[in-house]
Amino acid sequence: QVQLVESGGGLVQAGGSPRLSCVVSGSIDSTNIMGWYRQAPGKQRELVATVAPGGKTNYADSVKGRFTISRDTDKSTVYLQMNSLRPEDTAVYYCYYVRIINFQYYWGQGTQVTVSS
Repeated sequence: QVQLVESGGGLVQAGGSPRLSCVVSGSIDSTNIMGWYRQAPGKQRELVATVAPGGKTNYADSVKGRFTISRDTDKSTVYLQMNSLRPEDTAVYYCYYVRIINFQYYWGQGTQVTVSS
């Protein structure tokens, strides 16, 4: 089993720059992809960013140039630095971990980010 615990959400003013963190523990290995999804009220879950082994990253068009995903292997933590936040970034942000060998997904409980205008 793999456990993920997110932190760093909350109420932020538009233009703010919070950082989300996700600590991973349990039966983790080096062959995994980690990332963040988000889900706004009444909308489908959206992939925000991913980081693969070796550090290759991928972003949704809506956050390119504003968000940065990174991972600290030693700390088993993945981060999402969010800059220039907009009200439309308001959502519950979920961290995920997928084991490449069998594509088994694990999810965090989610952290609410609310952007006020």
